[in-house]
Amino acid sequence: MTCPIDHTGADAAALSLDPFVADLDAESAALRAAGPLVRVVLPGGVACYAVTHHAEARALLTDPRIVKDINAWGAWQRGEIPLDWPLIGLANPGRSMLTVDGDEHRRLRTLVAQALTVRRVERLRTGIEALTKGMLDELAGVPAGETVDLKARFAYPLPMNVISELMGVDAADHPRMKELFEKFFSTQTLPEEVPQMMADLAALFGRIVESKRQSPGDDLTSALIAASEDGDHLTTEEITNTLQLMVAAGHETTISLIVNAVVALETHPEQRALVLAGEVPWENVIEETLRWSTPTSHVLIRFAAEDVEVGSAVLPKGEGLIVSFGAIGRDEGRHGETAGVFDVTRTPNRHISFGHGPHVCPGAALSRLEAAVALPALYTRFPGLRLAVGREELRNKPVVTQNDLFDLPVVLG
Repeated sequence: MTCPIDHTGADAAALSLDPFVADLDAESAALRAAGPLVRVVLPGGVACYAVTHHAEARALLTDPRIVKDINAWGAWQRGEIPLDWPLIGLANPGRSMLTVDGDEHRRLRTLVAQALTVRRVERLRTGIEALTKGMLDELAGVPAGETVDLKARFAYPLPMNVISELMGVDAADHPRMKELFEKFFSTQTLPEEVPQMMADLAALFGRIVESKRQSPGDDLTSALIAASEDGDHLTTEEITNTLQLMVAAGHETTISLIVNAVVALETHPEQRALVLAGEVPWENVIEETLRWSTPTSHVLIRFAAEDVEVGSAVLPKGEGLIVSFGAIGRDEGRHGETAGVFDVTRTPNRHISFGHGPHVCPGAALSRLEAAVALPALYTRFPGLRLAVGREELRNKPVVTQNDLFDLPVVLG
């Protein structure tokens, strides 16, 4: 980490988050060592606080004084957050279940939560298995010894197709969606490109909602529209933003989960051997990956409606708060002295990598199911799979919210 260049008045001791995410593990360790509440500077010079320890994060995520309404953010009220800030879409994505609290949050979340219960998600298993098999059949055609990008050929299209089918998004929209989401999440999107990117995303998802209004189907977007017409008073903006949120979160998290699990196993051959020998269940691999190499490194952003004590520190009223799951997952106070070790034999110890409290990720069960289908099927078909490059050659994407790689070059074996 480097000394921050802060445009919003943060103190000199604040830690700057690396916009290129060159070494997420080291950055997370530094954040964790600095204490449970740390002053940080986000890419673009926007200052806020980060919670970095497990116990304090759990407490804050259920504290009603920590809200999602951006109007509680002092810097926003003072006009200090530019609309061309590269992360503006993550801080102010529009009205949806992500950005409201209390009764309004429950109203917007209810239909989504009903569609993604563990029981309903399990009904998707057959379709996910068929989709996985088809992709692995295609990979089987790769010539022996040839390097293949497992992210592009498997870890990306699987969750994107699953969430698209669930939400009613046509596959023809995937290329444009991918292009826009790349800019949406990246710290390197040029400020002059941000307003147009946000407008293009709104137009794309607005068009999908309008098409579902004209021709409803057996999908969650059509269900949200029907609910609005039946008296739930969901606005078009709420439906459109919920669709965008679900597609974005519904594929990005699962991509990282699959990729990070493969990297963890391939760089820990003794752990890999235990799993492939059947001595450790795949569930352990998934949960240990979620803890140790969590897909979501930082979640933007909540706001303190009042002064809130956090350990011996205080989160001041009007300040922004991010949740640093990358640091939290390896908190020794929660996971013991070996928290920094990837260990699939670890006694299950509940993590919060999908969040906690009212805003816990509604798609957690779906993400776990996709990984539970994809990973064992991948290694059953290609037990000799190995990384085509050293771990140090894998390139992190410049995304502060996702623990993500540009690509995952492997040899299938």
